[in-house]
Amino acid sequence: MSVSAAVISLCCVTPRHSAGQLSAARFAAEAGGLGPEAARFAEVIYRRSGIEHRASCLLEGPTVDGEPLEQSFLTSGVGPRGPTTAARMERYGREAVALGLEAARGALAGDGRAVTHIVTVSCTGFIAPGIDHALIERLGLPPTVQRLHVGYMGCHGAINALAAARAIVRSEPASRVLVVCVELCSLHFQAGERPDQIVANALFADGAAAMIVAAGAAGRASMGVVAATGSCVFPDSAGAMAWRVGDHGFEMTLAESVPRLIGEHLRPWLAGWLDRQGQSLRELVENGAWAVHPGGPRVLEAVATSLGLSEQAMRASRGVLSQHGNMSSPTVLFILERLQRDAATAGRPTVLIAFGPGLSVETALLMPGSPAAASAATTAL
Repeated sequence: MSVSAAVISLCCVTPRHSAGQLSAARFAAEAGGLGPEAARFAEVIYRRSGIEHRASCLLEGPTVDGEPLEQSFLTSGVGPRGPTTAARMERYGREAVALGLEAARGALAGDGRAVTHIVTVSCTGFIAPGIDHALIERLGLPPTVQRLHVGYMGCHGAINALAAARAIVRSEPASRVLVVCVELCSLHFQAGERPDQIVANALFADGAAAMIVAAGAAGRASMGVVAATGSCVFPDSAGAMAWRVGDHGFEMTLAESVPRLIGEHLRPWLAGWLDRQGQSLRELVENGAWAVHPGGPRVLEAVATSLGLSEQAMRASRGVLSQHGNMSSPTVLFILERLQRDAATAGRPTVLIAFGPGLSVETALLMPGSPAAASAATTAL
């Protein structure tokens, strides 16, 4: 019987302060240097984003929605395009370690000595040594912990990390893998009137999530056994979604074609992939739980329409989008945590879906029940 890898614990955190979309929209118009027409466009985008609040490591105090944001990093004598990439990376190095450390401590619950591997995930900053070095030191992990960084994979990075952690555990059953996803998207606010960058400014936020993945054992509580992971790059989609390193932060490209590409390609690929895992898309649509990464309201609508998911099935994804915005890689784990806390969805087979540069899709199937039962159900994988 093959070894099963289970998500043993999960902790999701955001920076201390958040802001409402009304305040964020007014800041975007002023700091972004938007003219009247672009400001009206931004107002509509922010209002229709499905977001009420977003947290940012740059906020220096609480904000009543509608009042000016209390922050100085993006606007204090840094020029019309904002801070340089070097300044943003210096801030990333401090803030990413602090937020990732908070999430990791929550997932570990004081038990760091047994960790054998650490997988870090981020697409919003570069530092070397990476945040993995800082986490090993500050968490008191063994210096022999093996390290892997999943970088620049975008919003589906957590699923890539989950696939890596599953592979590690299945090949080395005594392993205990700490996965830490941390993204500081607000560092990359872009001034200017490019529509796709206005959309990105309206959607992205900061957050971190950490989880422990280890071999299933009798009697061990878990959030689910990782039965399978899958990946697909949609054809003719290379320009649909991208991050590029500019002189003033990372510049996001979001094409109008993203919802159409999802509508055309997601269902046929996912149905076939699930069939190869011995699962039925129709059965999971009716009786499963769904953690769909909320790239934005149009992405959620495209996925729901393509797969035939009900509004109830999308409730956790829309709820996380509303309360936290799009935090890139940690977001799908926030949704998983919400599903696990909901009596209506806890204990159901769960499908995680997220999209990233390419346009590409990553998915994971988490099965409930005892590790032994889940392992027996997936021995053919």
